[in-house]
Amino acid sequence: MPIALLLAALALQNTPAPAAAAPEKVAEAYTQFLLGHHLEETDDMAGAIAAFKRAMDLDPRAADVPAELAGVYLRQEHLDDARAAAEQALKIAPDNREANRVLGIVYASRVEERSDRESAAQQKAAADNIQQAIKHLELAIAGAQAESDPNVRATLARLYLRAEEYDKAIPLLSDLVRQEPGWSEGPLLLTEAYASAGRNDDAIAWLETHTEDDPRLLPALADFYEREKRWDEAAKTYEKAVQQAPRSVDLRTRYASALLNAGGRENAAKARDVLAQLTSARADARTLYLLAQAQRRAGDLKAAEETARRVITQNAKSPWGYYALAEALEERHQFQSVIDELTPAMSAVEEPSILLPHLAFAYQELGNTDKAIATFEEAHRRSPKDANVVAYLAEADMAAKKYAAALDATKAGLADHPDDVRLIRLQAQALRHTGKADQGVALLERAVKSHADDPTAYIALAQMYADADRHADAIKLLEDAKQKFPKDASIPFELGTQFDRAKRFAEAEATFKRIIDADPENAAALNYLGYMLAERGERLDESVSLLKKALQIEPENGSYLDSLGWAYYKSDKLELAEDNLHRAADQLRTNSVIQAHYGDVLLKLGRYGDAIAAFTRALEGDGTEIDRGEIDKKIKAAKQHLKK
Repeated sequence: MPIALLLAALALQNTPAPAAAAPEKVAEAYTQFLLGHHLEETDDMAGAIAAFKRAMDLDPRAADVPAELAGVYLRQEHLDDARAAAEQALKIAPDNREANRVLGIVYASRVEERSDRESAAQQKAAADNIQQAIKHLELAIAGAQAESDPNVRATLARLYLRAEEYDKAIPLLSDLVRQEPGWSEGPLLLTEAYASAGRNDDAIAWLETHTEDDPRLLPALADFYEREKRWDEAAKTYEKAVQQAPRSVDLRTRYASALLNAGGRENAAKARDVLAQLTSARADARTLYLLAQAQRRAGDLKAAEETARRVITQNAKSPWGYYALAEALEERHQFQSVIDELTPAMSAVEEPSILLPHLAFAYQELGNTDKAIATFEEAHRRSPKDANVVAYLAEADMAAKKYAAALDATKAGLADHPDDVRLIRLQAQALRHTGKADQGVALLERAVKSHADDPTAYIALAQMYADADRHADAIKLLEDAKQKFPKDASIPFELGTQFDRAKRFAEAEATFKRIIDADPENAAALNYLGYMLAERGERLDESVSLLKKALQIEPENGSYLDSLGWAYYKSDKLELAEDNLHRAADQLRTNSVIQAHYGDVLLKLGRYGDAIAAFTRALEGDGTEIDRGEIDKKIKAAKQHLKK
């Protein structure tokens, strides 16, 4: 006789009989109980049920009999009968494990998958069933004689997850996974419990120790790395997962996406190659969109444009093909093309709102400030709670010197997003431009205290200090931030910038060289160092070399073209200077410094009329970092030459 059956039989014999019951009835009940088990084993369910019912009639105080009957009903999926028999057993013995197991499973079977369309009454009924199921299954697994069936504990664990009782689910699942290594769902349920409890680090630690023995967990580990924005680790883990399942389209797509998030041209090139293979066999719109992103970030702008147009061909009503196209055209500084492509798309796509910022940026780059602001305002009207759109609008207002409007926009934005550091920074800048620089500084000093773990807050305050000629304070703040955020590349870049503004050139050079040593493809650092040398007229060959490297990485960047043109100008290589400065001036027509640089080379080449036009554009542009009096003198000098 099986041990469990023997124990049940002994319990039946030892159960106190009703006062009126004769000993022979108890003995006969025991016989019927054993007969019921025998008949069940021979698949005579009707006979088994009849035997158990006779045993119940003979000894109504024996809780194990209705409990066993409930189990028979459950195995036949007669849930109402199972529930009735289990409840009868629990009236006699509330702690009866089999009856609690059956009743717990019956309640659990009534818990359906969540639906957004559930009524309040349905939600309450589901919650009640969950709590009843948990209560009975907890009794079934309690104590030294606990229910050993792992399926029961797995059911309880799922109920804990549904009830958001993660502190109970995690230890139960941990034990189950350890005891049942072949249970494929267990590790995923455990990591789900960790994630839902906000314990991503624990999930990662657990997965890291188990993926070597169970490579099936690699996608889950990569997913957790993504949640924590640990993109490099996510990409490497997805790469391993792809090696285990090389035909999985989903894994290869997620691998490519992680590579793009990890950043860098090398990762972008890897993502491009992965996605190119996928699209050669299965060119769906989402994969093509990712391919366009990868091609653009890898520097293959023509291919990115072509792929974006393939996305549009597949689904002209989706905005994402146009979005990718706008980004590719922007990288090539073809802003009029952006306008030409997006304007008709606004009435054709289903969600045009996401295209409006790109359209506005294009107007802004072409110097059409009013149109840019109007387009940003339309984007804000359509998405009033979008903090990015508010920031774009405020930046456009400030570029147009509409500082009061920028201040109003940031105040409204911060009412909805009080912790948005970008909006705080913009409000501080607007305050400075409206004569309230001290308030702006105080605002950012509070932001650094309340956002102590956000490096952008430190950078914003450092820039505000520098604007107030507090260069020592800016440098001290950034040096402290560098220690606090040793892996953040933006802090040393800003520190180098502040050394330059403070005329501490040797320290600025050393800082940018360290950045370039750590990341030889940091185009922004290459450009800054190259331009800094050119501006001072020092080591011009080195300056040109640095700037050429920056342009190899971003061939169409107008600012970098200006820097190289200026270095050639300082080297007295006027034809090379004119070529690069002409391209830069055509791209960035409202940038006063670039227009002034172009005017200088034209003046030196004796093209006085063209020089006057360039200097005039400089005066009409953003006005940043130019000496208006000096430019007026150059215009007068050029006019004198024209009279001769």
